[in-house]
Order: sequence, then structure tokens, then C-alpha cells
Amino acid sequence: MLDQFAPVAVLLVITTVVAIIVLFISRTLGPFQPTSRKLEPYESGMVPIGPARRRFPIKFYLIAVLFILFDIEVMFFLPFAVALRELGLLALLAMTVFIVFLEIGHYYAWRKGALEWE
Repeated sequence: MLDQFAPVAVLLVITTVVAIIVLFISRTLGPFQPTSRKLEPYESGMVPIGPARRRFPIKFYLIAVLFILFDIEVMFFLPFAVALRELGLLALLAMTVFIVFLEIGHYYAWRKGALEWE
């Protein structure tokens, strides 16, 4: 069984070696003249205001929860819908339980106001 993964392992080794070689060549042959201005954090051409580590509003967390919920739905629903006839009733019941848990997440996001545009 491991012989099936040998081409993937070879490709992984080759890409890692090529990436290291490219980084090394870029560092040694390319111009590298750091100045204090070049080493400053870049924020769309604006001077950074305040510390880099600050508290973010809960809205960002809720958007991340929604992204994960919708991403999981697409990832599991499409293969399930394609193979529903072969899977049978037990898989349908398992998917129903899965949908119930996803809807709990949707309800949580809805109650927190993540679905409302401002």
C-alpha cells in the first residue's frame, strides 16, 4: 500500500528541495539592502496606528464560524448527495444528525447577529 504513496512522497521531496534552492539563490544573488523604512510594517501605504496586537470585535469570530459552517456543509453534502442511493437509510439518518448539529451552529450565529448586514 505504501508504494501507492511513493510518487506523492517523491513530489513532496522535489518541491521542498526546489523551494529551498530558489530561496537560497534569491537571498545570495538578489539585492538585500534593509533600511529602517523597509523593515517597518506595511499597512496599505499608511503609517501604522496603534499596536499590532489589539482586540478584535466578536463580529470577526462570528464570520469565521459562518465560514466554517458553510464550508463543512458543502464539503459533506455534495458527496453525500452523489452517493445517497448506495449509502442507504443509515447514512441518511447519520446525515440528519449532522444537519441538526449544523443548524444549531446556524441558530447560534443568527442569534448573535452574524447574518445581519450593517
